Amino acid sequence: MRLRRDLTCRELVELVTDYFEGALPARVRRRFERHIGKCDGCTAYLEQMRVTIELTSRLRTEDVPSEALEPLLVAFRDWHADGA
Repeated sequence: MRLRRDLTCRELVELVTDYFEGALPARVRRRFERHIGKCDGCTAYLEQMRVTIELTSRLRTEDVPSEALEPLLVAFRDWHADGA
């Protein structure tokens, strides 16, 4: 039997979207959930992401002022391009 090391907090952050989408392979999901069971910080982060997704899913495009939309999109594209 080969033991896998636990995920780091950084690795968990990188996998959180796939976790929410149910896209993690079973063995990675188990490691993810094992980490959540031991790490209060990542448990809080996961809950914060859950709430953020829930709240933003309720927004309509018209709820975001036009003067704020473009800067938000630029910031997201820059963040994503930097490999976040």
